[in-house]
Amino acid sequence: MKRLLMMLVLGVGFGVVQSQDSKSFYDLKALTIDGKELHFSSLKGKKVLIVNTASRCGLTSQYEKLETLYQKYRNDKFVILGFPSNNFLNQEPGTNKEIMEFCRLNYGVSFQMMSKISVKGDDVHPVYQWLTTKEKNGVMDSDVKWNFQKYLISENGRLVKVVRPKEDPFSDEIVGWIEN
Repeated sequence: MKRLLMMLVLGVGFGVVQSQDSKSFYDLKALTIDGKELHFSSLKGKKVLIVNTASRCGLTSQYEKLETLYQKYRNDKFVILGFPSNNFLNQEPGTNKEIMEFCRLNYGVSFQMMSKISVKGDDVHPVYQWLTTKEKNGVMDSDVKWNFQKYLISENGRLVKVVRPKEDPFSDEIVGWIEN
């Protein structure tokens, strides 16, 4: 009984204790598209949708719905972080400046765009290492399948779900998560 109680307190065998190299979502940081450091600790208490983006993809029109979603819910402690990446068929070849101009001119994007990164492979950015590795996020492993894959992070900094690239930003799954 004493051993069981100690196991419960320590979380041994129940997946509570994370590995030494795991970090909280709030320990992460990344550069915004204009080169400023964004500490994710500033996002505490907000629901965060993270999406990898590309300007020359068949799904690029999702920028418009993502912006509409952001405008509708941003006052409800909801943010979107767009991470441009060129990991899929060279569909995001532009510079940060070109990407931001494209997003603003074509889709009126006002949600936070981040600096272009790699979301898979040997040079994957630490944010995407955390998103895709159960050992780091404590929830699940995942692969980034294509541009516009969405990761939902709770207001407590916990990975909630991975939403496939083709899923509409206004799907019941995403809107339901924001509203609950």
